Amino acid sequence: MEADEATAKIFQVKRGMPTHRQFLRMMEDAQIRKRFEKFDLEMNSDYNKERAHELKEDLHFVIDEKNQQADLTEKGRTLVSPNDPEGFVIPDLATMYVEIDRKTDLSEDDKRRDREAAEKDFQVRSERIHTVSQLLRAYGLYEKDKQYVVQSGKVMIVDENTGRLMPGRRWSNGLHQAVEAKEGVNIEKETKTYATITIQNYFRMYEKLAGMTGTAETEAGEFHDIYRLGVMVIPTHRACVRKDWNDLMFKGRRQKFNKVMEDLTEANKTGQPVLVGTASVESSEVFSRMLKRANIRHTVLNAKFHEREAEIVAEAGQKGAVTIATNMAGRGTDIKLGDGVKELGGLLVLGTERHESRRIDRQLRGRCARQGDPGVSRFYVSMEDDLMRLFANQGVMSKMLEKSFDDNEVLEHGSLDWSIQNAQKKVEQQNYSIRKRLLQYDDVLNRQREIVYSIRNDTLLEDDPSKILLELVEEELESRLGAIPETEFKANQLENMPELEALVATWVNVTFPVSFKAEELMGKDEESAKELILEKITNAYQAKRKLEDPEQIQSLERYVVVNAADLHWQDHLTEMEELRRSVGLRGYGQKDPLSEYKNEAFRAFEEMMQAMRSDICTGMFRSSTNLAAFENMLSSLSDVARTSGPDQSGARGFDRFAGPQGGAKQVEESDAPEISKIAMPVVRDAPKVGRNDPCPCGSGKKFKRCCGSGVAA
Repeated sequence: MEADEATAKIFQVKRGMPTHRQFLRMMEDAQIRKRFEKFDLEMNSDYNKERAHELKEDLHFVIDEKNQQADLTEKGRTLVSPNDPEGFVIPDLATMYVEIDRKTDLSEDDKRRDREAAEKDFQVRSERIHTVSQLLRAYGLYEKDKQYVVQSGKVMIVDENTGRLMPGRRWSNGLHQAVEAKEGVNIEKETKTYATITIQNYFRMYEKLAGMTGTAETEAGEFHDIYRLGVMVIPTHRACVRKDWNDLMFKGRRQKFNKVMEDLTEANKTGQPVLVGTASVESSEVFSRMLKRANIRHTVLNAKFHEREAEIVAEAGQKGAVTIATNMAGRGTDIKLGDGVKELGGLLVLGTERHESRRIDRQLRGRCARQGDPGVSRFYVSMEDDLMRLFANQGVMSKMLEKSFDDNEVLEHGSLDWSIQNAQKKVEQQNYSIRKRLLQYDDVLNRQREIVYSIRNDTLLEDDPSKILLELVEEELESRLGAIPETEFKANQLENMPELEALVATWVNVTFPVSFKAEELMGKDEESAKELILEKITNAYQAKRKLEDPEQIQSLERYVVVNAADLHWQDHLTEMEELRRSVGLRGYGQKDPLSEYKNEAFRAFEEMMQAMRSDICTGMFRSSTNLAAFENMLSSLSDVARTSGPDQSGARGFDRFAGPQGGAKQVEESDAPEISKIAMPVVRDAPKVGRNDPCPCGSGKKFKRCCGSGVAA
């Protein structure tokens, strides 16, 4: 019973801190590991779900290292938010809105305030849950000198495949800020995505695709599925004489490093050059300290010291050279062997850890035995390595550990290599599934991207950008008129007409009044109504252009379209990123997250396009090329406002429905649109006549029966 309770505690450690050093050391013991694997298997069965849940809820948080997720338990939520038990429960806004609308004792203003309060509470709780989750990920999953380094007070991301720094790149969704808080450096503002595209869709933009690499064979399936490209293996110019020795398996990391040092020292005594490949900056620094204690001269090449990459790698083949490098080793640089090195067996490559991708291991091995040169490679693996812990076949490993596998023993066999490669294949398949799913999501966004970018590019390349403007106005009118039933145009049911008139006035009436009566649309179909309104807007806009600088008006028109497209597209990208992050939860409701994403993305894109077109429609009348043109426009409007009526405008006056007359190019009163006279109070010259008083005309009848019969009561 005590052993069972102890194993349960180890199970809790695995759920809460899977990378804890003491836990990893305990897993090296064959008996403990066997009991733990048996217990873990039992907890994953349907019969023990309740027990597994109790053990999990006894923790404050849980970490899923394989899926890179972290979250608080109920106990942790209570600890963080003791005064608000529902602080980490996201409310159902739709249900809350329905409940608010059903309250008959509230006014419309009170309901509106309640809805705003509910939405604000929803945003606060969602942000709190997201922030706590990102902080847990930063502290529990991201390690310094592994996923990132700290240089000059900044957190710099390290590329897991190349080992190089990625300056300017930041993790999204607040994760980078969480890591900055963890390291105690200055927390910078959240970055905003201006544009995004997956590598796959970026490559698909090329008419022809081709490439050459020495490690594409393992990814042949993905090349075919994504790009419809076949992979052809071309024989080497000279036969490869490299010796690839079997991997060496150790219980712990310490024993592995000691064996690497032993083999390295032995080779260094003979003068054979050695290239040590490490999986992280931390490992490279550990080896550097060990070599310093052994008084072995060496060079280190990692993300912190990458300026001399080509120079360091070029010297790695000289006699007696020892080079410690992360996965960046030899990119674009051939390691040429020095004098007498071939006789010593060529370059010796020692890999201190198997990478998740076989391509990276092959790249490291490919540093030696170039162009027929001799070379030797070997990889060292321990049970503490991430690949072995997360993806290796536990049954095979457990059987090996049950045997006489002491701390100082080493295992070497072809079946071990097979097991390791099988684990790598599992990771590659998982990563490919992630990339393929990501591509499916991006395919939805890709079509939207093409539409927005086509508008943007056409505007920049069009000789007359006003055409694009008016096309977008026409699209917006079609969208608005499409929402009005056809019967309303022909059956005098014109309830929506005042809203449509107000919409057009919002676009245009800031500078040039454009109005229409609802009766003007009676008897017309949607197309005729659109043509009528579009004609009036076009005439008003052409009149406005006459007041602008002819050399600058096109630049202004381009700016109006491009600025609106950029701003709304950036907000749309942020919204789509949040949607993609949250839509996966709908799988619990027996719904396909991808289908849900497509539906939501379509609705969001329609709303975005409508908002963008609306901003363009208003922006083209609310902007001017310069201050002088704006003042001329105001001056022209003021001059017309002082006129007593349309009859004083002359033959070349402005008809606000038909446009300017006479074609004058100068900015004059006659070029400006006609503006209705300002309403003035009526002053009576005679006393008011009551409805029952005698009519002033002398007819003898009451006023209401005579001249006052047409006056409203």
